[in-house]
Amino acid sequence: MAGAPDLRRQVGSPRPKGRADRDTPCKNILIYGKCRYENAGCSFNHDDPRTSHASSSSENAKKALNGDSPSFTPSSLTSQPAKKSSLPSQAASAAVFTPRGVGAATPSNNPEPERLFNPAAIKEFTPQNNYDLASAGAAAVTPDAAIAPFDPFSTPIAPAQYNPYANDHTTLAASSANAYYQGQAGYATPLQPPPYHLYANIGPYREDLLPYQRQTRDFFMPDDLREDLQRKSHAALQVIPSTIQLENFHSLVPLDKLDTPHRKNTSIFGWTSWLFKAFSAKTGRVYCLRRIQDYRLGDREATQAIETIKKWKQINNANVVFVHDAFTTSAFGDRSLVFAQDYFPLAQTLAEVHLAAQPQKDHRFRGPVAPPKIQESVIWSYVVQIANALRAIHARDLSARCLDPSKIILTEKNRIRLTACAILDVVQYQGHRSTKEHQQDDFVQLGKLILCLGVGKLPSQLVDVNAEMATIARKYPSGPKGESALRDLVGWLLTPGEKLADQLITGMPHHVIENLDKNLQHTDALNSELQRELENGRVVRLLMKMGMVNERQEFDNDPGWSENGERYTLKLFRDYVFHRVDEAGRPVFDMGHMVSCLNKLDAGAAERVRLTSRSGETDFIITYAELKKQLNGAFADLMKHSRRT
Repeated sequence: MAGAPDLRRQVGSPRPKGRADRDTPCKNILIYGKCRYENAGCSFNHDDPRTSHASSSSENAKKALNGDSPSFTPSSLTSQPAKKSSLPSQAASAAVFTPRGVGAATPSNNPEPERLFNPAAIKEFTPQNNYDLASAGAAAVTPDAAIAPFDPFSTPIAPAQYNPYANDHTTLAASSANAYYQGQAGYATPLQPPPYHLYANIGPYREDLLPYQRQTRDFFMPDDLREDLQRKSHAALQVIPSTIQLENFHSLVPLDKLDTPHRKNTSIFGWTSWLFKAFSAKTGRVYCLRRIQDYRLGDREATQAIETIKKWKQINNANVVFVHDAFTTSAFGDRSLVFAQDYFPLAQTLAEVHLAAQPQKDHRFRGPVAPPKIQESVIWSYVVQIANALRAIHARDLSARCLDPSKIILTEKNRIRLTACAILDVVQYQGHRSTKEHQQDDFVQLGKLILCLGVGKLPSQLVDVNAEMATIARKYPSGPKGESALRDLVGWLLTPGEKLADQLITGMPHHVIENLDKNLQHTDALNSELQRELENGRVVRLLMKMGMVNERQEFDNDPGWSENGERYTLKLFRDYVFHRVDEAGRPVFDMGHMVSCLNKLDAGAAERVRLTSRSGETDFIITYAELKKQLNGAFADLMKHSRRT
């Protein structure tokens, strides 16, 4: 207000009270560092007490030490009275010590005087101008001179980060929003075999379980069967960079081993043959291609080849590799004949499995040893399967013509297939022998094959047939008096005369029945494993449906879609199956409970289940049939919405 008195107090230095106030330091100097009333009547001392105290201390120390004097000597270096020597009187008359190799040296009797520390004698440091930046023509360096200026039009922009989940990486770089970013190629991972050991059960097997108790491994495929199937799948899908394309086949992978002696053997077909694995561009399946190098087909040969392949396509036997097609190509730089057959991954020939020399594992300096002895039951199993193949081939008025150990593959345990059929019918169609003669020659080749497997030698190493038959009789006896059914079979096959495949089969009924029984048992085991995996397939479908519905963030503009209505009970069912805990709050790992609940849900059982919310305030009593209906309804809503968009 205008008439109100000014109540603010005028703050200033106090009035002087006498001479004693001049030595009193001013409080404004202590608090603010200065006094604005210093020249306006303040009578206190305006000298900074901290500065005056430091200067007075240095002056007093300088006066006490007299450091300005040239003959300054610290008091700590004053002369001390000499101490009495502790050496004996005999040491005074001892000879002077002279080190070896130094020579006669007269010691100095006048020792140098002890130098005293004199600060005044120390010269002041003066920098020498040995370098001149101006004369060198260097510009003055500033803190920001080393930093390159930023130019937004010339500075390159870092490429966009690679997205492994993008369907097309080229559109990412060419889009208008990312026009300034260049596309980046994906990281090429090195080719490595899959880690099969990560899937194997290494835990101990418990044998004290009750009949109705199960372990986790009981719900899945056995380890050896799963690993075998995974290895075959990996071998079938493995590819290498290749630019050769044959007709509709691409991604060729050579299957011949470099150390295989039969790779370039021309004694079987008359030409060098090569084996490849390839993918079909029409069907996407994997096929085995056998290439006959430097073989030319004329018009007549081509017509004969087409007719022969048509006949072989009619043979569908479990022990004969199916022939799909035959064609000529010049993709290898020459005229080659190629046969397309079924592909069996990780298959080995009988020569590689039974007739190859085995290296010794106990001693590295010893050479390879002879192949191990083959069990007689295995040889009889091979004979039964080849007899089955010959019966199917001869019934179509054809002949196998090739029963060499290097052309019979072993696809599974004791499961063989003839893989070189139909090739000689094409490349040697001008032969003067009839089909009947070739069929009789098949039995002779079968006898030689049994000899090779029995004695562990290749066909080229069989010199004396009678001696080899005696070896078989000694290794595979069937009676106390030296009888050998295997030797008798070889003798019958090698004896000239007309033979039939039915006679061969009826001549060994016990071995045929035994082989049939083993195959039936193997089929039962595979069916059991297939049913087990069928249950796993049902579980996977249910998990996919529940994963699509549960915890969905938003659907049809409804952020709480997964938390409302029938979807909420599905969420509680998910907690009931997978999120169970014990009384101490620890997770419960009960595989049987999970599988049982999911199977009941898939079957829509009428059994009731109690579902409790996480807060414990809500309980639902509902059947598995109602839960299945709710799950199918929620999943159907998602599918309808995806179809509309």
